[in-house]
Amino acid sequence: MPSRDPARGQIYLKFVPMRIRQALAVGLVTLAPALTGCLTHIRTVPRARPAEVVMSATLDQLLSQVDARYNVIQTLNATVEIVASEGGARQGQIKEYPSFSGYIFLKKPESLRVLMRLPLLGSQALDMVSDGKTWKLWIPSKKLAMTGTSDTADRSQHGLESLRPKVIFDSLLVRGLGPNQVVDLTQDSRIIPDPKDKKQLIEEPDYELTILEPPQGQIAHTLRVIHIGRSTLLPYQQDIYDQNGYVVTQAFYSNYQTFGNIPFPMKIDIKRPQDQYGLAITITKLILNQKLDDDQFDLKFPEGVPVKTMN
Repeated sequence: MPSRDPARGQIYLKFVPMRIRQALAVGLVTLAPALTGCLTHIRTVPRARPAEVVMSATLDQLLSQVDARYNVIQTLNATVEIVASEGGARQGQIKEYPSFSGYIFLKKPESLRVLMRLPLLGSQALDMVSDGKTWKLWIPSKKLAMTGTSDTADRSQHGLESLRPKVIFDSLLVRGLGPNQVVDLTQDSRIIPDPKDKKQLIEEPDYELTILEPPQGQIAHTLRVIHIGRSTLLPYQQDIYDQNGYVVTQAFYSNYQTFGNIPFPMKIDIKRPQDQYGLAITITKLILNQKLDDDQFDLKFPEGVPVKTMN
């Protein structure tokens, strides 16, 4: 029979017959589904349907396709709209700038020029050039002239101050496998909006090419990961890593159009998670493999303007 401990105000059983204990156990087992059912809640989410077209390719075929797309483009002349943003989770806010119109010129092996114009006014906002070894930057409104040799900013620079031409160059073109580099192929999938009905979702399988630097003993660092959608066998994302294993650049590719027989993305979103800035590049006009002279990549600073040198 149960009794009460007056000191503790608790009830305990002095003696419980076997039959009663068995009955209690059965009762608890019977009650469990009802209790758990009361705690669950089912909500409806959009159902992802399989992609209608799924193509397959071997690792050799994927590498060959990446190399072919990269090698066939020798120059690029693009009319663009660029929206820049700064900030992120670290700052607790994102600041988005007005859209700038302008041009991007690219010439292999590593020459790049970016010309931006101010919204409405149309005057020059930025001029940046690089030959792959040195770079120059001119911002007329600030009378800021900069030059440097490094493709990465120092720790004192944040946001768009840390922008370097190599970030844009590496994001525009997806390189293949370099000499002595190692590649690994894995497969996954992504969930994307249905272009025919934005309320619906599509699950698209993909290939992921992980490119690693030449191994040092048993260690090999990841250089890049190329994400290739199997509906088109075209890259939709590229992740670029530094020597410490951090993702320093993420480039997202969409709205592919074909020029001759060359597919090229007309929308490229660049994110720099460590530097906390992003560039959304929309290409409105594109000319590939047009002859570009060397003087188109020559930036001369106005006389008398002090030039800041960055290491």
